[in-house]
Amino acid sequence: MTSALARADLHPALDVPLLRDLIHPDRALWTPRELRELTSVVAGELTTPLLSILEYDPARRWWARLGLTEGVELWLLSWLPNQGTEPHDHGGAAGSFTVLTGRLAEDYRYPGGPIRSVTREVGDAIGFGAGRAHQVKNLGTVGAASVHAYSPPLVPTREYPSLLDIPPEIPPLPAHRLPLERLRELADQEGP
Repeated sequence: MTSALARADLHPALDVPLLRDLIHPDRALWTPRELRELTSVVAGELTTPLLSILEYDPARRWWARLGLTEGVELWLLSWLPNQGTEPHDHGGAAGSFTVLTGRLAEDYRYPGGPIRSVTREVGDAIGFGAGRAHQVKNLGTVGAASVHAYSPPLVPTREYPSLLDIPPEIPPLPAHRLPLERLRELADQEGP
């Protein structure tokens, strides 16, 4: 294993050559387009191992960290009917998600813009920049799952009472970055 790949923390079920090729441990920051490509390829090409670890929790949304480097975090989330998020931003991080199973409703807004609503179907992927806030919910009758990525990793989200309460400008990212060892500690304490 090269030293760069040693800096990639991968879920045991997904520690496969394809994901090791995709995760790029030396990449410091990922663009929304790169994040979208990552979640899309992972959802499309690693469906069987993803389904083997997928769980549903009636008490809350379930998640598993699939990968973590100093530049990106990758997650698998499940959503039972009516489970969803509060309106939130990603703290200045870029992000992406791809629907693996089911259907998800997303309401989103950029500061100063209108609230938009879209239904995301299996295979739909979206990459977004730092200035976007959204709310995601499973409005269907069966469980759904999605693959998410954020860069930089483990930037705290900020919740809002509603999408109308988004400030005129999403505050910038913190100036300092954490080493992977500290990111691992934080990731073990929190989910996406």
